[in-house]
Amino acid sequence: MSPDVLISSLLFGASLALLAWSSEPYYRQALDRVEGKLREKLKRLRIYPKHLRATIAAWCLFVLGHFAVMSLVFDVPVIGFVLSLLLLGVPWYLVQLWAERRRELIEDQLADSMVSLASAIKAGLSLAQSLEILAKQSPKPISQEFGQIIAEYQMGKTLERCLDEARARLRSENFALFSAAMQASRESGGKLNETVERIAVSVREMQRLERKVTADTAQARTSALYMALVPFAILALYYFVVDPVNTERLFTTVLGQLFLCASIVLNVVAYLWARHILNPDI
Repeated sequence: MSPDVLISSLLFGASLALLAWSSEPYYRQALDRVEGKLREKLKRLRIYPKHLRATIAAWCLFVLGHFAVMSLVFDVPVIGFVLSLLLLGVPWYLVQLWAERRRELIEDQLADSMVSLASAIKAGLSLAQSLEILAKQSPKPISQEFGQIIAEYQMGKTLERCLDEARARLRSENFALFSAAMQASRESGGKLNETVERIAVSVREMQRLERKVTADTAQARTSALYMALVPFAILALYYFVVDPVNTERLFTTVLGQLFLCASIVLNVVAYLWARHILNPDI
């Protein structure tokens, strides 16, 4: 190695180290923000990781290593950069997906829980006693939510505040309707069991409509998945069979990598957009 190359490499490494050292406060601030948001979402999922910050830092190092391998080993820095950005969003997307599935499961269990609650109230139990029975007898995950409501109520919070916090935590329209009806019935002195039974009927009707929409759009969601996978299949076909020479230029030239990355990003955005449009929201 010539002295000029050695000196330039040392200067480049020193500049990177200086940049990393001077930007440390911004890294810490960004990590604190990401950790706080992820911890809040995981808390709603009843997941309490002990080493979340270390996990986030390890994932960032993995993404950085992925970018280095794609750039230095495979010589595709543009593609490596775009794929690294997509990898950074994978944990966030998975947490969002788990939270949405848990919310849907709670929505499915809510109507039966309302019927059980109405029966318990009709039998002469108070609202707090009825919720405690639901916390013990209902399936997960809704039993966990009722359990937290009762635990906070027994620690001294008012039942109205516990219901408000559960409504903000779950972000469920059906549970918000259920909570508002219970609070209104307690304030006005009406028959709570009849109110809960009417809400249960409404919730079941909305669930029936949502299932119908889900069944009607199932084929369209499958088509959206196939449409998202077809470009990769066509790229592989051209690379190995149709025109390997020109297709290889997508990976070996900067302009080709830019076109390929733009196609990947647009393809991912189109698939997520299609999933959002086909998601039933009644």
